[in-house]
Amino acid sequence: MASTKINPLTTIYKSPRRYNNHKSQNQIKLVISNSLNPKPNTTTQLPNNLYSVSFKTVGTGKLGISRYPDFEYSPQGGSGTGTAQKIDENRASNFGLLSVCFNVATLYIPPLTSQTTKFLGFPLPPFLKIDISPEVFQGTIEPESGKVELEFTAKFFFTAGGGIYRAPALVVKTVLTTEESRGERKSGRGERMDKEGKCRLVGVAKVETVDDWFMNTFLSLPEECLADLQAVISVSDS
Repeated sequence: MASTKINPLTTIYKSPRRYNNHKSQNQIKLVISNSLNPKPNTTTQLPNNLYSVSFKTVGTGKLGISRYPDFEYSPQGGSGTGTAQKIDENRASNFGLLSVCFNVATLYIPPLTSQTTKFLGFPLPPFLKIDISPEVFQGTIEPESGKVELEFTAKFFFTAGGGIYRAPALVVKTVLTTEESRGERKSGRGERMDKEGKCRLVGVAKVETVDDWFMNTFLSLPEECLADLQAVISVSDS
């Protein structure tokens, strides 16, 4: 087993492809730490087939809904933690297919505000805000191929005028994938993890109507939405 700079690390996948239109900003890093350098007895060790996993949003992506041009979205500082478990014991790889489940109580996705979001090149008006409340974030990672598929369910809360207007929650259910996601009107293509863990996750979902005439009319609900995100996922055995 080859070693790297800080503790022995083993790269568990190779990049099957890269997309030239997304270069250095895409950053998902997936590494597995071994136990050649034992930690003190006070550190809790996970079972051999169970790993801790963390998630961070980086770079710039986009969010789109209905007929409107896509929003430019830079969710710096998003994070979350969870566990990953080897579920395919028969693979030749030491780690096989990983089942990943994030604890949504620790998962934070930055809201759409004038600081994180631009529309047609201009910051979102300061009186508008869209909070994101994740409810489900789980799926699989194929370390050898770099393929990632994560089921994602969240509620989006639109407010205006410092809370003077509050729309009912918009529920978004999709699969964030490194592959292609395609609906009837919207589509996106992700990027699999390379040897440095760089990746892009995309997902298309249908947003149903809510109990609010203005929001239904403004967004032409029911309608499709698109999520395009960059992140960093780290997996370790401690």
